[in-house]
Amino acid sequence: MLFLIVRSQKGKNVYFLAFLLICYFAGFFAELAGVQTGLIFGNYAYGATLGYKIAGTPLMIGVNWILVIYSVGMVVDRMGINNAVAAAALGAVLVTILDVIIEPVAVRFDYWSWHGNEIPLQNYMGWLVLAFFLLLSFFKLPFKKGNPAGVVLFVVQFAFFVILLTAN
Repeated sequence: MLFLIVRSQKGKNVYFLAFLLICYFAGFFAELAGVQTGLIFGNYAYGATLGYKIAGTPLMIGVNWILVIYSVGMVVDRMGINNAVAAAALGAVLVTILDVIIEPVAVRFDYWSWHGNEIPLQNYMGWLVLAFFLLLSFFKLPFKKGNPAGVVLFVVQFAFFVILLTAN
């Protein structure tokens, strides 16, 4: 999916690369800090599904943050909101709604597990805040927006997790 995003992105420039790196490293290090301290998202641990880990945090999780933020950014961009802060705020809410759907599926398929088997409100607040700042970088950095592949990616992610959520 990341290859599709990069391949389909028109007008690639240093700002697009900066956005990808910001998302990857901010997402990865927030998750690393979260796993190690429980302070950002609550107390959780990653399972085997997402692959190789450093200090209990899968390297793939940064890619997941790129895919979620980029796809939601492209959806919100199509809404024509001209204020980056407002667009980032709306996008952060959409990202958090997506996480509400992802969480039970992720637990079921051993992406991660929660201490006490309960998803804390702190997790959703952590997603909301991190998504806001990552989306702010999306809207502020001067790279070409409007990639329809990003919108398709959002629809596919949303449908994928809804189907898995509702499947027995």
